[in-house]
Amino acid sequence: MTMNPGPAPHPRPLTPALAAPSVGLDLDGRTVLVTGAASGIGRACALRLVAAGAKVKAVDRQADGLEALLAQSLGLAAAGSLEAHVLDLTDLDAAEEAAAGTDILVNNAGLQLVRPIEEFPPEVFHTVLTVMLEAPFRLIRGALPHMYGQGWGRIINLSSVHGLRASAYKSAYVAAKHGLEGLSKTAALEGAPHGVTSNCVNPGYVRTPLVERQIADQAAAHGIPEDRVVADILLKDSALKRLVEPEEVAEAVAYLCTPEASFITGTSLALDGGWTAH
Repeated sequence: MTMNPGPAPHPRPLTPALAAPSVGLDLDGRTVLVTGAASGIGRACALRLVAAGAKVKAVDRQADGLEALLAQSLGLAAAGSLEAHVLDLTDLDAAEEAAAGTDILVNNAGLQLVRPIEEFPPEVFHTVLTVMLEAPFRLIRGALPHMYGQGWGRIINLSSVHGLRASAYKSAYVAAKHGLEGLSKTAALEGAPHGVTSNCVNPGYVRTPLVERQIADQAAAHGIPEDRVVADILLKDSALKRLVEPEEVAEAVAYLCTPEASFITGTSLALDGGWTAH
């Protein structure tokens, strides 16, 4: 689907996560799979986990973005490594196969379309559910035998505040994220006896291409100018009036991989600026 890019939502603020990683993490010897790694949150997660010493398999359908990620990873003072693999997650068999041998699985890939339900294309609804719910199921299914065999594993599902709250005009995205929450909790219950944790990370609106591309659609759906979308729609329910930075989300993902987080499972870690406090 094609969506017109909107203006950059907000000036980039200085946050602690942008200065330096705050979570001590050693992933030497661990293999990580990050989906949707060519940009945004996935890119930040891949780079953060490489910096922690992991062997990261970065997958995405965007070859150019993966090439840029690989080049950036080579410039890190890191003990880890990164492999880039072009993969379309609608190929569910290939997705499950790619997850074999994974110690840490970061389900991040997603897409978005903003339309009223009566105008929402059924084929797009199907694609969103395939990429954002069925593919994570297949990836988890592919990763679990190795995790169970070694008695250790981390499944981290990039959900959203929309996994906890609904918004108008996002039927497919909200449905997929709510489903991902249930899948993650089920994986937590089944994985607990095997040393495998499963959690969701739930950011509000993050400064990513996915968010920036929906500005025009949001303006059309709500009947307002594009320059009002960020304040009037995206940040309306957030107590903190700024976008989340991808690096902040990556730091939360890194924390869930630490030994100190080994008792955290089946939960949803909200990075929503107070949205769900309402």
